[in-house]
Amino acid sequence: MDERIGLIAGNGQFPILFAKAAQSQGVQIIALAVREETSPELASYVHKIIWIGVGELKEFFQILKRERLTKAVMAGQIRPSHIFDKNISMDEELQKFLKRVKDKRSDSLLGEIARILKRMGIRLLDSTTFLKSYLTPRGVLTNFKPSTAQWQDIRFGKSIARRIAALDIGQTVVVKDKAILAIEAIEGTDEAIKRGGALAHGGAVVVKTSKPRQDMRFDIPFVGPRTLDSLAASSCAVLAMEAGKTLLLEKEQCLKTAEQNHICLLGI
Repeated sequence: MDERIGLIAGNGQFPILFAKAAQSQGVQIIALAVREETSPELASYVHKIIWIGVGELKEFFQILKRERLTKAVMAGQIRPSHIFDKNISMDEELQKFLKRVKDKRSDSLLGEIARILKRMGIRLLDSTTFLKSYLTPRGVLTNFKPSTAQWQDIRFGKSIARRIAALDIGQTVVVKDKAILAIEAIEGTDEAIKRGGALAHGGAVVVKTSKPRQDMRFDIPFVGPRTLDSLAASSCAVLAMEAGKTLLLEKEQCLKTAEQNHICLLGI
């Protein structure tokens, strides 16, 4: 593997875990960090970090050229809702980009970025490079197991989640007694959990899946402590994640929060 990899870093712990894992393999990471999203902690685990604004697409491409990178990884979410934020200043390159894409779904936006990078001679790597051990295993991960009714909700929720994921709407649904309480859209997983949990008044089942033809280079499902905090605050009972396709970040902390709040975590 190339000794230098560009890290297009979004929010959360995902970019940090990737950088740590790459560092342990002796790989130099050149991070492109987004001021509105990326944790400053990332700077401690990369060879070089360059900060840009979320609306600076021209500068983003120029940095990649200047650094002469041939491989890159996307890790962590850059919230799509930024495109509707009037406080975000978008450069001319980004404005043209948004007019050019067929729609504003994740696959359309990230797929077009991947095509541009390919034309620049940059290969986008699997986001789980160095992180295979963080993929959710199959089976129940906590001491709490789903009841018969919750298993029915898990199977029901999975069928719905796969359909919305196929349409690139979102990857998460919240259900209870086979009623759909919330479907994830542009607002993200945590907000969908909060909306669904409020309607359930406790005991909701959350199901998170990948897309039927998931491109592992970007927009892969992941769960971390913040997700568990949202589940706990909403008194949800179960989180079912697609095994082998969902990254479970900071697993020990997630399991601790789950156990403390009587939440069942499982890979399906």
